[in-house]
Amino acid sequence: MTHWFHRNPLKATAPVSFNFYGVATTPAAAKVCNDLRLSRSRLLELFTDSSCNPEMMKNATDLYFSLLQGFILSLDDSSQECKLRYIQNFKWTDTLQGQVPSAQQDAVFELVSMGFNVALWYTKYASRLAGKEDITEDEAKDVHRSLKIAAGIFKHLKESHIPKLITPVEKGRDLEARLIDSYIIQCQAEAQEVTIARAIELKHNPGLIAALAYETANFYQKADQTLSSLDATYAGKWRKYLNLKNCFYMAYAYCYHGQTLLASDKCGEAIRSLQESEKFFAKAEALCKEYGETKGPGTTAKPSGHLFFRKLGSLIKNTLEKCQRENGFIYFQKVPAEAPQLELKANYGLVEPVPFEFPALNAHWTPETLAAFDLTKRPKDDTAKPKPDEEVKPLKEPDIKPQKDSGCQIS
Repeated sequence: MTHWFHRNPLKATAPVSFNFYGVATTPAAAKVCNDLRLSRSRLLELFTDSSCNPEMMKNATDLYFSLLQGFILSLDDSSQECKLRYIQNFKWTDTLQGQVPSAQQDAVFELVSMGFNVALWYTKYASRLAGKEDITEDEAKDVHRSLKIAAGIFKHLKESHIPKLITPVEKGRDLEARLIDSYIIQCQAEAQEVTIARAIELKHNPGLIAALAYETANFYQKADQTLSSLDATYAGKWRKYLNLKNCFYMAYAYCYHGQTLLASDKCGEAIRSLQESEKFFAKAEALCKEYGETKGPGTTAKPSGHLFFRKLGSLIKNTLEKCQRENGFIYFQKVPAEAPQLELKANYGLVEPVPFEFPALNAHWTPETLAAFDLTKRPKDDTAKPKPDEEVKPLKEPDIKPQKDSGCQIS
């Protein structure tokens, strides 16, 4: 079973030097600042490095976030915030709103923005892996795991850290609840696609496959509805993807539900279910074309040409023809005018986000190191703050184009 996933661009950020000349008054304090600069640069490099794997990403994120926590956490476990939290300005673009950046002089803004990009990297790693030829079972599990990790990071940011921002999140920006929720739900839905592929490959009960497909379609519908109040200029292409995946998995659900009905000698109802599957597949096909023609952030692709799409079309056609043959020779049942109501609930295979926590404070942060930062020595004219009109250059990432006749085959 092949997979194709839509991906929005990574967030871009202005360089940060962490040069606090005069403020960092000891070698230990200066070393922490230097380590922050180097680990941040390294992490940003890995986002666009196609050879980067989850282990490399985890090591880099653990190092940077453990150092950054020294600007946020109190060393004595008190509720008092760290004196360094507002010392540095950070500037980040959005996944949807192009190179129009937001800037906040707040280390928590850096924590959630970089964390957001880490979650996006896991989704892009999953997509890149799913587009490989002859993907192995272990690689398919990596796709599944990476999407659950991404969902967990998004969820943790939303629940535990974004609420701590002093400046309220602007509407339509990445850190707003509507977008975060959509990313979480999309990750869950895409991970379930891998589960469905596995169930089909192992020839599991059609009832289970139909239920999983129905639950997955509902996930995509929910993600789309969450974005419905956003400006179509930014979210239009993303919503086309969510719509077409909803129709695609509704077609899957009705197709496998039809097989279940046929096995129960309900051939007339099976035919009607397959006819409904055909309708949803035709809708998905139309949406594939619309997706390709819609301008906006995201990967470029013609999903209707991919194997994952064409295989379902053949399956629906062959199953419907089989049902019609059986009905003409054996059952002679009337085909209902109304499509069967799908009231399917999957008891297995549903995806939950993997719980995520930021790493503990780096050992280099000691009370002595923190005390060595003398904020009274900051220059009154804070030149570390970027100019409002300073452009943030986008990250150079390759557009993910899955193979036309290959992809995530789970065996």
